[in-house]
Amino acid sequence: MAGIVRAGPGAERVLQKLKKSIEDGNYYEAHQMYRTLYFRYMGQERYEPLLKLLYDGAMLLFQHQQHSSGADLAKLYVEVLQKAKLNVQKDIINNLADMMSKIPSSAPERQAFLMAALSWSQNENPESKKFEGHPQLHQMVANIYWRETNYHMARYHFIRSDDMDNLGSMLVEIQVDLGYPSEIDLFLSNRNLSFANSLFDNYLERHPLLDNEPPFNYPLLNFTWMLLLAIRSTKLSAFAILCEYYQPSLKRDPSYKDYLDRIGQIYFGMPPPRGMSNQGMFGNLIQSLMGSLDGDSDSEDTTARSNLHASELD
Repeated sequence: MAGIVRAGPGAERVLQKLKKSIEDGNYYEAHQMYRTLYFRYMGQERYEPLLKLLYDGAMLLFQHQQHSSGADLAKLYVEVLQKAKLNVQKDIINNLADMMSKIPSSAPERQAFLMAALSWSQNENPESKKFEGHPQLHQMVANIYWRETNYHMARYHFIRSDDMDNLGSMLVEIQVDLGYPSEIDLFLSNRNLSFANSLFDNYLERHPLLDNEPPFNYPLLNFTWMLLLAIRSTKLSAFAILCEYYQPSLKRDPSYKDYLDRIGQIYFGMPPPRGMSNQGMFGNLIQSLMGSLDGDSDSEDTTARSNLHASELD
């Protein structure tokens, strides 16, 4: 039976009672016995059999629609991971995915379980602190939310994973199912302006209405493509020309100003907006260009402008 592992005489008696409780449909009693075994095994530092016991027990309780009890065992599973100081492993990630997918999306226990799991993965993998959790775990969570069509949360976790392929596929799915044809470029630019070329390429490759190669029939797709090139060049003048040329299209979504302000600061050395100034992004661009162009030669500025000639930006 699932959830039963070999143990000492005392624990073996509890396991036999546990088996009978499950067979009789007395799930509350079974849940309490799982908790009794949890404390006993934790005291003995028998982490490996305890993890199997809790995983199998949680899945068995989920199978019998005992979601709160199953979620409780799932959370105890994460506590064992933390106590045992186990590193992220594929089988552990798969177990966490199985348990999270069985906890109802509306249950408060799911968020508590997820936060505990992310905390464990971060503490045991210091290099992942930038992402507040291990990328593999974020990938697992993102795919669960995607299957549930919770696109907002799926996107949040995809961008903290390394799975740009599935993120691109999900964005195409959302745009095709929920968007309008006229929003193809707006959709990608709005959600993924700061992402790497891989996401941009995956979106183009998977979208049924787009060609893979620029130039495109959608202004903001051309803008995104040219922006990625400008970031690589680190030329503030190239960034300024792009923003000026595409200003009519950028006005389609007010949030672009904030995105581009941030991109300008990170990749082009622009200063943050000053207080409540009305100049915004374009005021900052002018201000930064005045400073940077003093140190650039006329030939450099001419080269930058020729590389982003209007005929290439349409």
